[in-house]
Amino acid sequence: MNQFNPIIEETTSVWDSVGIPPRGNELYAALNKGLSFDVFRQISELTQLDKKEIANVIHLAPATLARRAKAGHFNREESDKFYRFTEVVNAAVELFEGDLTAANQWLKRPVKGLGGKKPIEMLGTSAESEAVLDLIGRLEHGVFA
Repeated sequence: MNQFNPIIEETTSVWDSVGIPPRGNELYAALNKGLSFDVFRQISELTQLDKKEIANVIHLAPATLARRAKAGHFNREESDKFYRFTEVVNAAVELFEGDLTAANQWLKRPVKGLGGKKPIEMLGTSAESEAVLDLIGRLEHGVFA
């Protein structure tokens, strides 16, 4: 008798890929302590964005970036910016049903629902990030207006 053995693919979440806990006490502790500088490299690899471009998107000055590279970690405010950035990337990947390439392409193109801005350009403030997340939520639910 043949026995059914399903193949279970283990997928790595966006959160695991960049090294940020997705929620809860681990997340709060990590943000308050300051995320490792390695998170920056991981986000760059995941999104296929140049590190300089990411720093520009989240408004991190080159001198600050150099100091953080030396220290090996970011401060709380900078860590929060990386969290918001990752939250939007994660939502975009979910919108495109796990297709990271499609999500990255969408993030880099002007979007009518954001007034013609690229989603990636709207990650510098909480309000802008929320606007991108709101749009993704509307797209997921078929609400275009």
